[in-house]
Amino acid sequence: MNTGLDADRYFARIGYSGPRSATLDVLRDLHGLHPAAIPFENIDVLLKRPIRLELSAIADKILARGRGGYCYEQNTLLMAALQSLGFAVRSVAGRVQLNMDGVVTARSHMVLLVSLSDGDYIADVGFGGLTLTAPLRLEPDIEQLTPHGTYRLIRVGAEFQLQARLDCQWTAMYQFSLAEQAPADWDMANWFISTSPDSIFTQTLIVARPVGDSRHALRNNRLRVYRPDGTTEQRLLSSPGELADVLRHDFSLMLPPAEELADILSIAGV
Repeated sequence: MNTGLDADRYFARIGYSGPRSATLDVLRDLHGLHPAAIPFENIDVLLKRPIRLELSAIADKILARGRGGYCYEQNTLLMAALQSLGFAVRSVAGRVQLNMDGVVTARSHMVLLVSLSDGDYIADVGFGGLTLTAPLRLEPDIEQLTPHGTYRLIRVGAEFQLQARLDCQWTAMYQFSLAEQAPADWDMANWFISTSPDSIFTQTLIVARPVGDSRHALRNNRLRVYRPDGTTEQRLLSSPGELADVLRHDFSLMLPPAEELADILSIAGV
């Protein structure tokens, strides 16, 4: 299927050189490589740049300029890559529940539903520090082990809730319906999330990337590294140079110009 994506460039960006067929093994390979190569980040939101969801704009930002993005950009790119290989994929919407203390949020999180011959799977390479690194079978009440954690889906009425096992207990991440979303739905959600003063993305620097068997997560100037044995390393970044080095090396980001980076550093409290 011609999606308008330069698939060769995408595969080079994530380091994939395997088969180009619509199989579960290929889905797993792409889902593991994508978040390791393309970090979750909201730098352009903090710089008050419009976040454009046209595939050409996403490809320019992520593939040509070595940047990352948040859920709409990440999952739109993955969806185009999967469709180019012949996968049947559609986007669905979820209400974020992690750290929401029972508040009912809008359906603002993009999730992908991938249909294979043996059933449906969800794919999601855009959920920050808990981003999936493998697809999950759309089957409730089974524990599903991934390279970076254990997850499960439970039914909530006609919807599904995704939970992660954190600190020996199940924690809700988001709840989603299976209704397909149109590009216009994402344009509206993206505008609110990237411009509202109430959005966490307009207030806080958030960068995340799985590195090896660990997860690296940056929130403003606080860097955490979550190890597979359950331990967490943490440090505060105390200088602009230190933060820039972390963005460049830990998160493999090509940085914006120095004057724009200074604005980010100010928001991050460095």
